Amino acid sequence: MTTSPAFVASPTIEVNEVSKWFGQKVAVSNVSCSFGPGITGLLGPNGAGKTTLLRMMAGLSRPSRGDLRVLGTNPRRDTAVFQKVGLVPEDDAVYTFLTGRAFVEYGATLAGVRNPSSAAAHAITAVGMDDAADRNIEGYSKGMRQRIKVAGALVNDPEVLYLDEPLNGADPVQRVRLIELFHRLAGEGRTVVVSSHVLEEVEKMANRVIAMVDGRLAAAGDSAAIRAAFTDIPYRVRIEADTPRQLGSALLEQDVIRSVEVLDGTLHVQTQDLGELGRLLPGLAQSLDIRLTMMQPEDLSLESVFRYLVHGR
Repeated sequence: MTTSPAFVASPTIEVNEVSKWFGQKVAVSNVSCSFGPGITGLLGPNGAGKTTLLRMMAGLSRPSRGDLRVLGTNPRRDTAVFQKVGLVPEDDAVYTFLTGRAFVEYGATLAGVRNPSSAAAHAITAVGMDDAADRNIEGYSKGMRQRIKVAGALVNDPEVLYLDEPLNGADPVQRVRLIELFHRLAGEGRTVVVSSHVLEEVEKMANRVIAMVDGRLAAAGDSAAIRAAFTDIPYRVRIEADTPRQLGSALLEQDVIRSVEVLDGTLHVQTQDLGELGRLLPGLAQSLDIRLTMMQPEDLSLESVFRYLVHGR
């Protein structure tokens, strides 16, 4: 039985007390978690250890300590697992003298794909690069290079897909298309791990987050569950009503309310129990003949959670 949000019931990737250091610098410290089918966001500020952990999970780097399993095997010892894994690295890891098609076909050949040409064509179509596939990569924009990297990661039809800043350089239309593609892959039962510093993108892609700060596991779960763990920090709620000051005075009499402020006709309320506020507010407004027009939590977003994780406030 899964007891911690850092772990999933049917893992395809298992990280057990993994650490990684480079000389005197500790990049990842005693991290334990797991990943399963669906999209998991790997979140953290620059230098948090996200890329180092991702590289270890991809088999590109050996842990200094701890054990790591991908599809039940150690990726550093069983290289056959690479045929079931795809990686989009953050750095611009492409051969610019090749055409996009040749680059993807080369990846298919390295992965042992039976029909590299057909597999490459399918992957190129999936990322919307058919029109530019036969041009040299050196002439691609940053967004085009990113998409051809995604095609290269998909060409072996992987069960596990690692994405390190996968939307770098993509324009808004390309971003929407790639996010839709990642959701489709996850819906097919694949394990997709997305590392990104763009919180809005992670929120659109991932239904679960593994958050790292200073090389350590800081929190896990969805953004609402992580936010709920900050029991010492009251929720901030925005409330709009036709008589805000009257409603504010009534709210201050409730035990669940920490503070009330009226700014430009809008109530900004702090509460320790968001659920209880949601239950009592309609009845309170009805008893006072006040018309409510909005109740909206102000700090449930991934951005707010990230700020609390990093700064503790």
